[in-house]
Amino acid sequence: MVFLFRDKSIVNIFFLVLLAIVVHLHFFLVEPILILGKGDGLFSLFLNNYLSELPSTFLFIVYELVILIQAIRLNMVLTDFKMFQSTNYTTAMTYVLFTGLIASWSCISAALLSNSMVLWLFILLTRLYNNQSPRTLLFNIGMLVSITIMAYHPTAILILVVLFALAVVRPFRIAEWLVLLMGIILPYYFLISWLFLNNQLVALKTYLPGIHFQLPLQHPDPWLIGGIAYLVLVLLVGMYFWQKYNNRMVIQIRKNWSVMLVLLFSLLPIPFVFSGAGLDSGTLILIPLAAFVANAFGYPKKMLVPNLLFWLAIVLIVHNNWELIKK
Repeated sequence: MVFLFRDKSIVNIFFLVLLAIVVHLHFFLVEPILILGKGDGLFSLFLNNYLSELPSTFLFIVYELVILIQAIRLNMVLTDFKMFQSTNYTTAMTYVLFTGLIASWSCISAALLSNSMVLWLFILLTRLYNNQSPRTLLFNIGMLVSITIMAYHPTAILILVVLFALAVVRPFRIAEWLVLLMGIILPYYFLISWLFLNNQLVALKTYLPGIHFQLPLQHPDPWLIGGIAYLVLVLLVGMYFWQKYNNRMVIQIRKNWSVMLVLLFSLLPIPFVFSGAGLDSGTLILIPLAAFVANAFGYPKKMLVPNLLFWLAIVLIVHNNWELIKK
């Protein structure tokens, strides 16, 4: 099946739509689940106020559209930046597959919506290299990070990502760091000013992320552990092929991969660090995870390893669908 996504053709969009439907077949028998967080950002308010009462058919269409748009956009970005030696749709395929590996990733959540912001941030960060006038771009990056945090509080960890990206991609200039920090601070400055003028400063804490160390898996079942183990396995395989071909790439592309690597390892602790962040917040790692794992599906000349990894994912997805239907 992987060979269907290893070339650049408009027909692959059709295959992606079919794959998204197959991965989430349970939506034909059970209603899509909305994960309605409390006090974790504007996206949760949007879900509570505008989507919670909508019919299940509409929610199904919304979910499928969101994951397909994110998957195709991610694939296009990595292709445009020439981060792979060949052009294909394996990144989009991987993204769609992974949305069905964990039951809570098959839900409409604030974390899922935030992935669009994370991808946008990555696009801006890749434009920093050799930019002759980076200050406007840095200010926009800071603003985007701050707005993303307001939309979903656990994304506060993205501050570390942009600071590291600036340190890696550009030579140190204190003015650029100050511009980035100004962009991060400015939205909260306006927010605090508005709350102060309306005598509502006590409500400020509802716009700030809360730190609370926790274990999101209190009573994991064997299939959930199997799904996580599978993700670790395919990540290691993807990293192997990425490392094998990364040294052949130009320095700008290697720096882009470095930013993606930081994005991956920075987003991993979110379910363990932020209050109210359950296993669904792990959806945020899908963008960097799919990017690295796509190397395992796209690079091997023989199809044994990619097909084996694909069908292992399908087995886990079929079980998750069955469990969601039984509920």
